[in-house]
Amino acid sequence: MARIFITGSADGLGQLSAKWLIKQGHRVVLHARNENRGKDALIKTPGAEAVVTADLSVLEEIKALATKINQLGRFDSIIHNAGVYQASGSEILTINTIAPYILSCLIHKPQRLIYLSSGLHKQGTVNLTGINNGNIGYSDSKLHVVMLAKIIAGKWPGVYANAVDPGWVPTKMGGKNAPDDLTKGYETQTWLAISEDQSVKVSGRYFFHQKERSYNILADDVTEQEKLLMTLTNLTAISFPL
Repeated sequence: MARIFITGSADGLGQLSAKWLIKQGHRVVLHARNENRGKDALIKTPGAEAVVTADLSVLEEIKALATKINQLGRFDSIIHNAGVYQASGSEILTINTIAPYILSCLIHKPQRLIYLSSGLHKQGTVNLTGINNGNIGYSDSKLHVVMLAKIIAGKWPGVYANAVDPGWVPTKMGGKNAPDDLTKGYETQTWLAISEDQSVKVSGRYFFHQKERSYNILADDVTEQEKLLMTLTNLTAISFPL
């Protein structure tokens, strides 16, 4: 039985992942933006161990969330599911890029880290100027999390860190007319979180529907990785731990 924390699990793919994992007998801690959404999340996700709340668009709340999670003890897997699409550039930066960076730095290292990216990351750029100016695009942010998984794969050899494209699925974010399969939208991250199959015991990979897929080659550029780390360190005043 594994213990898993999932950001953005009050609804959408995060909640579907949580429900499936609980059904399989695993312990799951949920995350919601505020107390009201947290209460609703517990009602909608029977069997969840607990819910923690934090607004991931606020730096101090992101840091406080890391403290709350550490107080709950260690986790086997963390799924960085939370994200926004139709939002301001500053919200995209903070929620999609900065939040997973801070949480990865401050939460006790789990055995497995899973970052939700998007096929749109292939159109993204590292965009260090945008980060410093507090304004980036969605595609950039999703490239950043692929890079973060690869950075961790290189620096934390004892951790499996991978990125996932869930597809364009009919959630609140994706819209009701999204063409991809909703079940396949959450099964890869849950598979990476708990499976003992050798194909998931890898790091720095990019998955779509339980198979490795091609990705933006910028993510492999070690020089760009280090520039991204330095920029995020300067912006957050939190250094990446070795």
